[in-house]
Amino acid sequence: MGQDISPFQAITISRRAHELKAAGQRILHMEFGQPSTGAPSAAIAAAHGVLDQEAMGYWESVPLKARIAQHYQGTYGVTVDPRRIALTCGASPALVLALSTAFNPGDRIALARPGYVAYRNTIRALNLVPVEIPCGEAERFQISAAAIAALDPAPQGILLASPANPTGTILPNAELAAIAAVARRIGARLVSDEIYHGLSYGPAIHSMLEHEPSAYIVNSFSKYFSMAGWRLGWLVSPEDGVARTSAYIGNLFLTAPSLAQHAGLVAMDSRAELDGHVEVYRANRTLMLEALPRLGLERIAPPDGAFYIYADISRFTDDSLGFCLRLLEETGVATAPGVDFDPVEGQRFMRFSFALSTEEIREALGLLEPWFRAQPRR
Repeated sequence: MGQDISPFQAITISRRAHELKAAGQRILHMEFGQPSTGAPSAAIAAAHGVLDQEAMGYWESVPLKARIAQHYQGTYGVTVDPRRIALTCGASPALVLALSTAFNPGDRIALARPGYVAYRNTIRALNLVPVEIPCGEAERFQISAAAIAALDPAPQGILLASPANPTGTILPNAELAAIAAVARRIGARLVSDEIYHGLSYGPAIHSMLEHEPSAYIVNSFSKYFSMAGWRLGWLVSPEDGVARTSAYIGNLFLTAPSLAQHAGLVAMDSRAELDGHVEVYRANRTLMLEALPRLGLERIAPPDGAFYIYADISRFTDDSLGFCLRLLEETGVATAPGVDFDPVEGQRFMRFSFALSTEEIREALGLLEPWFRAQPRR
């Protein structure tokens, strides 16, 4: 029998938001981490051309894999053989591939808490054991080499993300190197989720491949490339995992969408347009950081990158799901409850996504400020 896993409560919020929208209410979606922008214009044009000319079918784009390998060389100074790159239907299947091919049932996987809800649930669904390391303000809500080294018994795997979800925190390069060193010493395999690379507001973003060539790297076109609905991602496997990854993907998922692969290749050279999106997020982040104290939300995780703010709401509630549902009903602003990301402390946190247009952020803040002012303090 499969393992029971927790529901993704942001989906509960979103489902109710769509019901309210269908009833005529204006909804501002800050609950999901998806850009409000579409794919780059050149990628869309290329897709139109392919639709007119090709029937398409099961296919893995050799040019796209070569372009992704070129990206690792140009961005991180790391040489990756294109054979090591598997194209997937987004980052979620890439994570399933990494965990299912790298580990055995019962293996223990260390990860940060708070963290993306699907990490612990995917680990459990694959009959692995999540070992969540509590990471609070003192740790900048991020996993550390010291915390991993202190685990007894040592885990068989380590799953990390930088920039992280839900916090946006970025691990310094020296800490990535230290984590890689600990992983080698204890014999743990690394899985690095790098889906938010390209989205930083200051700190440099480094790949775990710079420090550990045997790491599994998960990435996607959903965030920086603004192609969430195209369902295209990739997994970089180590040399000793290529054959197993290829066998698994062929049986479990076949191939990524052919149309998305054509568009993704063009998107990788649409940097000017995509960097413009990052500047919009930067402006939105500034507006949010200026407004949060007026909402009574002074305690937040440092949003170094991605497009999230993870805020402490303990002065208002110890029921983050109920709080977010009430906020939605009364303002039309949909947000994500912290319990998704932290089953222990998450009842006193919520996450805002600022991957909207700047006009929508201003509109949302105009609704949030009076609502929060009216809330009783605990």
